Amino acid sequence: MIIEPRMRGFICLTAHPKGCEQNVKNQIAHVKSKGSIDGAKKVLVIGASTGFGLASRITSAFGCGASTIGVFFEKPASEGKTASPGWYNSAAFEQEATKAGLYAKSINGDAFSNEVKQQTIDLIKADLGQVDLVIYSLASPVRMHPVTGVLHRSVLKPIGATFSNKTVDFHTGNVSQVTIEPANQEDIDNTVVVMGGEDWSMWMEAMKNAGVLADGAMTIAYSYIGPEVTEAVYRKGTIGRAKDHLEATAFDISESLKSINGKAYVSVNKALVTQASSAIPVIPLYISLLYKIMKAEGIHEGCIEQMQRLYSERLYSGNEIPVDDKGRIRIDDWEMRDDVQKQVADLWLKATTESLSEIGDLAGYKQDFLNLFGFGFEGVDYLADANELIKVASISE
Repeated sequence: MIIEPRMRGFICLTAHPKGCEQNVKNQIAHVKSKGSIDGAKKVLVIGASTGFGLASRITSAFGCGASTIGVFFEKPASEGKTASPGWYNSAAFEQEATKAGLYAKSINGDAFSNEVKQQTIDLIKADLGQVDLVIYSLASPVRMHPVTGVLHRSVLKPIGATFSNKTVDFHTGNVSQVTIEPANQEDIDNTVVVMGGEDWSMWMEAMKNAGVLADGAMTIAYSYIGPEVTEAVYRKGTIGRAKDHLEATAFDISESLKSINGKAYVSVNKALVTQASSAIPVIPLYISLLYKIMKAEGIHEGCIEQMQRLYSERLYSGNEIPVDDKGRIRIDDWEMRDDVQKQVADLWLKATTESLSEIGDLAGYKQDFLNLFGFGFEGVDYLADANELIKVASISE
C-alpha cells in the first residue's frame, strides 16, 4: 500500500515502515560515528520503542555493544492498516542489531502490569542472567494499577490558578492564546500515579528480589524541567508534581540498591518534539523558538544526540557522575544556558502568527513531528508500495 501521513489533531494515524527503518538507521549511524563507549553490556529498556527510550537502546547496543531487552506497548499492523511507529522502530532496531551480531529481544505488553514484569525477569534469567543498566522511559497517559486494579488517567493542568499564554498550532502556524483551568486534587493524585516514580520503584524491587540485577547495576529515569515560560503548565503543574515524585523516588531506589552497590539517577533532558510534548499547549511554540536559537548556536540536539552525550560524557566518562544540587544529571545544560534562555524570552514577546516563520523554526518542528511517524526522510521512496505487515519474530506478545 502507499502510506501517507493522516493527521487527527496532534496525532498522526499512520506510520511508514521504511521511514521508521531509516530513522533507526540514521540514529545508529550517529552513535557509531562517535566511537565506542565503555559502558553497560546487558541492558533493559522499559519504554524502548520511541523517543529517549529508543535512543537509549540504540546507544546501549551500538555505542556500548550491549545485549538489550526492550519493553513497550505498541500496535502491530493489520491488513491495510499500519502499525504504530514504535512497532516499526523496534522491528528495524532488532533487524540491525541482529545484522551486527548483537542480542536483542523485546516484550510487547503493558509495562505497568505484574505479568509483563515477570515475563521480563524470566527472559533476563533465561538469556542474560543479570542486567547492569535499567532505563526507565515510559510515557503513557494512563496506568492500570497492578495492585488496586484502578485505571488512572493523567491530566495536563496548572495547579492553583487558571493559566493563559501563547501557543501555536504547528500544523497551521497559527499563534493564539490558550487558557487552561486548574487541576483539582484528584487530577494531581492521578497524574502522580501514572507518571510518578511508583512503577519505576516496583520494577527495580521486583528485579532486585529476583536476583537479575548485577552488582553495581545502575538505573536511569528521564525528566524535564524547562524554562519559566512553560513552568505553570509543566514543571509547576500536574506533570511537574509527577516529575517531583519520580525524582524523589530515585533516592529511595538508590537506598534499596545499596545491598548490590547499585544506584538510581534521574537525567533531566532537553525539550524535544515527541508525541507527548506536541499535545502540551505552549511547548510547541517554545520548542520552535528554542530550535531556531540552538541551531544558530550549533548546539541543537535530537534524542539520539542527547542520549549519546548522556552515556559518553555523564554515565560512562570514567569520572564520577556529575549531578546538580538535587542529585539530578543535567543533560539539558545547553538548552538552559542563560544566553539561550534570554534569547527565547525576547523572541517569545515578539511571537505572532505573522512573525513566527521568521523568528522560530516551525518548519523544523513539523519535520521532527513527521519523522516520529517515519515520514519526511531522505532516501525513502514514499510513492512506492510499502509492506505494512512487518513481523518481528523476537517480539513476544
